[in-house]
Amino acid sequence: MYSLVFKNVKVIDGVGNPWYYADVGIEGDKIVHVGRIEGADSRRIIEGKNMALAPGFIDMHSHSDLIFLSEKQAELLEGRIRQGITTEIMGNCGISVSPVRDEIKPVMEASVGFLTPADKPSWEWNNMAEYLDLVEKTGVVVNVGTLTGHGAIRALVKGFSGGISSPKEIEEMRGFLKETLEQGSFGLSSGLIYAPGMFADTNELTELGEIIADYDRIFTSHIRGSSETDIEAHQEILTIGEKAGCRIHRSHYEAVGKENWHKIETTLEMDEKARQRGIDMAFDMFPYTAANTMMIAIYPPWALDGGWPEFVKRVQDPGTRKKIENDIANVVPTWPTWLPGSWPHNLVKAAGWENIFIQFIPSEKNKKHEGCNLEELGLRSGESPFDAITDLLVEENGAITQLIFGVSGDRNDDSPLRTIMRHPLGGFCTDAWDIGQGRPSPAAYGTYPRILGKYVRDEKLLPLEDAVRRMTSFPANRLGLKGRGIIAEGYFADLVLFDPDNIRDLATYEDPRQFSEGIHYVIVNGQVLLENGEVGAIRPGRVLRK
Repeated sequence: MYSLVFKNVKVIDGVGNPWYYADVGIEGDKIVHVGRIEGADSRRIIEGKNMALAPGFIDMHSHSDLIFLSEKQAELLEGRIRQGITTEIMGNCGISVSPVRDEIKPVMEASVGFLTPADKPSWEWNNMAEYLDLVEKTGVVVNVGTLTGHGAIRALVKGFSGGISSPKEIEEMRGFLKETLEQGSFGLSSGLIYAPGMFADTNELTELGEIIADYDRIFTSHIRGSSETDIEAHQEILTIGEKAGCRIHRSHYEAVGKENWHKIETTLEMDEKARQRGIDMAFDMFPYTAANTMMIAIYPPWALDGGWPEFVKRVQDPGTRKKIENDIANVVPTWPTWLPGSWPHNLVKAAGWENIFIQFIPSEKNKKHEGCNLEELGLRSGESPFDAITDLLVEENGAITQLIFGVSGDRNDDSPLRTIMRHPLGGFCTDAWDIGQGRPSPAAYGTYPRILGKYVRDEKLLPLEDAVRRMTSFPANRLGLKGRGIIAEGYFADLVLFDPDNIRDLATYEDPRQFSEGIHYVIVNGQVLLENGEVGAIRPGRVLRK
């Protein structure tokens, strides 16, 4: 007896094969039959005529680390569920909430304030096993796993201070990394435009990459610079992959600022040549020309050395504050970026004050500024954009996020984005979150339907089967995620039933909280989570440990 049968669906298997008509039988949490099912005894049958059945979409670049500890997670993740996401991988961009020591918890909590929902957790954990156990105890609406943030393990050893790490310090980091891998982490992520990760040199990252190779995991990287130093920063991760022998993966492939869009062709060619040399290199990307990040990323590294309290002291000193402002206005980042006075990339110089928009502000008093760009903020405040955002950031304890435009294109020209999207080494991700406040990126609500509707159906940029592969078996293979990402007998029943003729995204930059259309059912581990626009009051997801 089947617990659930999909009848007469177009099966898109996730591997890239041409779609075919079949029935799919589920028993418990597994797919047990793919083919014709005649007169089957099933507790439930869903007729799928004219519908496509795909594996559940795997978002390998999520930032829901603290959302999964929220009692409101179903509400906060509804936009993701309704675009077909059944598995999320957290701990990206060098930012994971474990491991952590009690002494640095206040600084760590402050550094991820922008990812923290209103019912913020009490940070009861220290190591990764304790964190994952707590997530499991809370219960999850979709499947979830995590990477180890390089920033987290560096902070365990050196806090948020700069400087090149000593051999002893690197050995300590290697030990902490091993511990997390043995506790279920899928690999290591780095965020090399954020403190404290930005202070590491290539040697530190390579030595950590050796551990990743030993454990056959993945090393994902938000590289040091997607603008001025894009080519050098991209070469760095290829070098790490080659020297360490690890699987390397560039997160949210992009180029920031029109003057840097042309570099995309160069770095993609570098990737092809790297693979010819035996480097296991690939990437993910999102289908938008704007990206979300923390506002503090607009400041030079030396201003962030020591963490948030030290930054506040510096901007409250008139002379130091002026130097920071001058650096933002004038410094062009050069390689290597970890040396004193260097910089991964100057977001303001690359994109302009007018293209950096305030996405989220914690306090009710200042929420009126959400949605305005920094040039406009300066005009409202009667100050320079620098003074206006710096004062606001201090007032809000650093927890302001930004949406920056001009990323691999703009609203009038997304050809650089299309170049990335067409490349066979790429998969898809959201790199987005919604904590229930501010204006999230539309990617949190529309990524996968946007690809399947706008870029696949309407503009024929990719075949449907290949686009689905990049959302399913591609991330599963990169992560070493077993039993998911493919429609085949014996695989977990994470499935999405959608209408390929009508699927589309509705979320916009101005009004992002609009649910996508065309996805009718989402199944997680054999249970119906989404049915015709309604999310069930269940938590069928699982905590995935490598």
